[in-house]
Amino acid sequence: MVIKLKYVFGPVPSRRLGRSLGVNNIPPKYCSYSCIYCQLGRTPNLICGRREFYPWRDVVNEVINSVKTIGEENIDYITFVPDGEPILDINLGLELSGIREKVNKPLAVLTNGSLLFKEDVRQDLYNADLVSIKIDAVEENTYRRVNRPHPSLYIERFLEGVKSFTKNYKGKVITETMLIKNVNDSIAEIEKVAKFIKSIRPYKAYIAIPTRPPAETWVQPASEETILKAYNIFCEHIGQENVELLVGYEGPYFEAIKDPIESLLAITSVHPLRLDYAYAMLEKYGLNPETVLRKLACENKIVMLKYKDQKFVMRKIISRS
Repeated sequence: MVIKLKYVFGPVPSRRLGRSLGVNNIPPKYCSYSCIYCQLGRTPNLICGRREFYPWRDVVNEVINSVKTIGEENIDYITFVPDGEPILDINLGLELSGIREKVNKPLAVLTNGSLLFKEDVRQDLYNADLVSIKIDAVEENTYRRVNRPHPSLYIERFLEGVKSFTKNYKGKVITETMLIKNVNDSIAEIEKVAKFIKSIRPYKAYIAIPTRPPAETWVQPASEETILKAYNIFCEHIGQENVELLVGYEGPYFEAIKDPIESLLAITSVHPLRLDYAYAMLEKYGLNPETVLRKLACENKIVMLKYKDQKFVMRKIISRS
């Protein structure tokens, strides 16, 4: 059952969070950023002061009632992922604690992290089980080009806020880095971002590209070659077990994949796979690896790339039309 009410939507499939029941605690579009890649377009209400947007009890009650209707067993996470920046909501802490009193499911917040230098914001987010932080840049010029923050926000305060929060937070931290061609995809930029993310020790660090129409029509995803390089750089600094790609569209549902070719495509959309490993996997199922991979490449489903002395198979970036 999928529902859409005033504050609640879903459950929707999420690679990061499984079956996610969304909570929309911010009207469109109030945000502290106006990211060039945002699928919601430019930010008409660029603010950095916290305020009340909706009565917090109404938000909490709608979540509780929705969970009762859907069934807790059909939800993996309750996720604050609104039409703006969730930490701008001054009632966020009340909403998280109010939901937790009545619902036994983990709570997640997807945030740009811009206000984590504020003590009250950090205290609110301590009520969540998982917090996802957007980290697209660590240099001021790049930060302003890609995230276009409120004029009062600066990269140094952002980075200090992220470090302060992650130092004391007891839940899971994940990061998401969106790579935009010719904006933040140089090897030097990627190295700096990876080193900073390493310092906060995330549960997962995701490398993403735009897969939906962006705010600015000129925005293009980084190339497959750059994504592979970024993946390997992140792995070197953060650890391979903690790095994943988000380069494709979310599927309509999630289930165990038994077909070896579909499994190969699923794996390579998350982790570039060494060519010899791909051969071994396909041979295990009695398939001819060369024939299968050539067919998938001709169908534009995979690309073959070289990094240092190894060849890799990676899911082809889905172009936007």
